[in-house]
Amino acid sequence: MTKTFVLQNDVPAKDFKVNYQKELNDEQFRAVTEGEGPCLVLAGAGSGKTRTIVYRVAYLIERGVNPENILLVTFTNKAAHQMLTRVEELLGYFPSGLWGGTFHHIGNRILRKYAKVLGFESNFTILDEEDAKSLLKVCLREEDIDTKSKRFPSPAVLKELISFGKNSEIALEEVIDTRHPKWLKISDTIVKIARRYEEKKSLTNSMDFDDLLLNWLKLLKQFPETRDRLGAQFQYILVDEYQDTNYLQAEIIKELAQVHHNVLVVGDDAQSIYSFRAADIGNILNFPKVFEGAKIFKLENNYRSSPEILDVANSVIENNRNQFAKTLRPMLPAAVKPNLIPANSAAQEAQFIVAQILQLKTGGLPLNKIAVLFRAAYHSQELEFALTKQDILYEYRGGVRFFERAQVKDALAFLKVINNPADEVAWLRILNLQAGVGEATASKIYQVVKGYTDIKEIIASNLGSALGAKAGTGWQGLIGILKKAVSSQTGPFGIAEMVRALAKSDYRNYLEAEYPNWQDRLDDLEQLAVFSERYEDLTVFLSEMSLQESFALGQERPSGHDDNRIVLSTIHQAKGLEWQAVFVINLVDTAFPNQRAMSEEGGLEEERRLFYVAITRAQKHLYLSYPLMGGYNSFNLNTPSKFITEIEEGLLEEVKLLEKFRSSGFALPSNGGQNIWQRKDLNDGNVSYLPDLDSL
Repeated sequence: MTKTFVLQNDVPAKDFKVNYQKELNDEQFRAVTEGEGPCLVLAGAGSGKTRTIVYRVAYLIERGVNPENILLVTFTNKAAHQMLTRVEELLGYFPSGLWGGTFHHIGNRILRKYAKVLGFESNFTILDEEDAKSLLKVCLREEDIDTKSKRFPSPAVLKELISFGKNSEIALEEVIDTRHPKWLKISDTIVKIARRYEEKKSLTNSMDFDDLLLNWLKLLKQFPETRDRLGAQFQYILVDEYQDTNYLQAEIIKELAQVHHNVLVVGDDAQSIYSFRAADIGNILNFPKVFEGAKIFKLENNYRSSPEILDVANSVIENNRNQFAKTLRPMLPAAVKPNLIPANSAAQEAQFIVAQILQLKTGGLPLNKIAVLFRAAYHSQELEFALTKQDILYEYRGGVRFFERAQVKDALAFLKVINNPADEVAWLRILNLQAGVGEATASKIYQVVKGYTDIKEIIASNLGSALGAKAGTGWQGLIGILKKAVSSQTGPFGIAEMVRALAKSDYRNYLEAEYPNWQDRLDDLEQLAVFSERYEDLTVFLSEMSLQESFALGQERPSGHDDNRIVLSTIHQAKGLEWQAVFVINLVDTAFPNQRAMSEEGGLEEERRLFYVAITRAQKHLYLSYPLMGGYNSFNLNTPSKFITEIEEGLLEEVKLLEKFRSSGFALPSNGGQNIWQRKDLNDGNVSYLPDLDSL
């Protein structure tokens, strides 16, 4: 049977305040004016996605739809505020009664009204992330589990496991098996704690963020009358960033749309990059199957990037098989070809980027219009060091600066103790990492070890016999770590081997038990090891690291203060943003695509989508770079990322570095005014030259 979808309360176009046909392109206009019934709007990067949603809301209201019958769902409070503000500006007034906000915000409003149906009171408490972890601590204590005396998943890790299972509809045991197989032997205990956590929330009239979605869906599925009442109210449902929805969110929309069937979702399957948060690209790919008779609109006019950048983006994404085929069409004039920069090493790659940034600045481009993007946070370390040496300010997004990260500070604390056994701050830091050792015990231990001048004497001492059973076990664990580190200290890369010994010790178990992103933290330690290979003297290395931390403190600024800094960001954090010049670094096959992601189903295609997102952040200048060799002064050759090799020939202009930078690896090149690199067009063989830093 064919469904017919009719817009109610039709209003003549001449009475519209907004001239939709004039203010929208043809693609946007069709989506705005023909969006009856189930509709999928495939909005390519930079194609005016937000504009289309905002104008659709205004169009419905101008056609006579009551704002109370419109539901606009977004993913962030910032996006919700932006959209509602733009609707108000467009109409000239705020449409009172319009339902707009994040999934969690809307879920909270609905659950306040229907809480009693689910056994809650309407004044239920919402637990934020810290509250949820505090409640899990109580559950651990009641189960008589002391996470300090033995390696057991921390509240933060438990919360992440429970949350992922809920949002993906995967059993907790299966999540453990997939993410932490070594914990299968304690999975029964973890499941028991999760159940106690759920019971406590119910007894205390509390919900965490996941419950706002889970209970909303339960309300719709288990109480058909309530579902139909809400479905009848929301005549028009609009969802932003649909490619990022998880199982719960997609099911909620499906249930709410059963009455009027007017559900318009906007998204781009080519920018689905959050599977690690349980986002399911299948929700957008299968939308036409789930919603019978769905219309598909494509927004392919790109208003952000130059034609040359879009050629590269289109060339990359066409290699994905599971997608809606789209081709971004440029609306901007031609500019310059994106550059490909094979560097000898990560240090040389960083030095080139710094020099190019300064050249762009000299050409009049503000630093805050420049971004350096990377697949993983540890990729930024070498560049951060180079920026520090040149006193270039930067803003770090997607985490904290490399040398400020807890695991890096932990590793440096171990090295400081080996270098100077009298270092109280370093001793207290590493002692407090040990199972069974608290602050008071750590202070007592330090009072004993500070009398030694050689770390080997401390390792050989019998200090553990004077401690209690739990603290003694922790101390012996620490001695084991220090013993391995000291024995690794010989050889040309002694400092690096000490760091690697730490990463293979019980400290690894500590990271896995304490942090959801423990594998990323191990990557940071390996990057610190690689970086330290250039140093032979431990004292010199630790001094350099202290100066690096001091520089970071000097960069701190008052909240909200906007000065001229470049942006360093993970690609995930950069989604939705844009800059005039973008550098994408460390494009080698061992790093991007990410090896762990490659082992997951659909992992390669998601990694390619992530690369596509990085490319489409650039407006005019795009630089793709990678180091030819791994490590420091090593002969481990890197293979360029397969994503680079997939780019159609002739779309990139290669920059060939002519001379090695100074042997120290720290200073930017100065060679008597001669050029240090040349730019070669991969298509026609023409060569152009870039000046060295001295001429800027």
